[in-house]
Amino acid sequence: MKTPCHSEDRAPAAPGRLRAAWRAAHETVPGVSRRVRLLAYAVPFTVLPAGLWRLPAAFDRGIGIGERAYVVFLSLFSEAVAFTAIGLVARWGETVPAWVPVLRGRRIPPAAVLVPAALGATALTLLWTVLALTTQIMGTTIRGEALPADFPSETGGWEAATFYVCYAPLVLWGPFLAVLTVAYARRRRSDRSRPGIDIDAV
Repeated sequence: MKTPCHSEDRAPAAPGRLRAAWRAAHETVPGVSRRVRLLAYAVPFTVLPAGLWRLPAAFDRGIGIGERAYVVFLSLFSEAVAFTAIGLVARWGETVPAWVPVLRGRRIPPAAVLVPAALGATALTLLWTVLALTTQIMGTTIRGEALPADFPSETGGWEAATFYVCYAPLVLWGPFLAVLTVAYARRRRSDRSRPGIDIDAV
């Protein structure tokens, strides 16, 4: 006689799958030092405060639906892009994950990761570490015009303090990504030069 299957028996399956997916997303490859791994994990947290700072604007009564959607999308998209830094230390940054059809299990060419990572690190460093920091120090916009009186950093008080606290970590995004990119390049080069291993055949 078959035992009836109750929904309670299937409940733990979803948390189990989420836990497995989380572990797979953060599973580092051999050769990654603890410092580099922690640096990769820190990247999403350099972006998170700014995203959280923006989200309340999505519930402001004075903006339209399109602007609300843009604020939410920008915050989620920025965090998703920041999460890709973990791919520079994780297994899915070197081998196509099993859930990807056709390409699953194939080795990812280093250039396919290094080129966008290097371009991203350069752009983010110029945008946040150089340009944004310089304009804040000078008190001007990117175009060189004076910041408007309602700009968060110009309002003073807790609003300005919160703005600086939430946006300051973005200064580290580009440099952190640059360090991770260099570490990734060195590790892949080391794997390729290791005797007895045909990395493209793995």
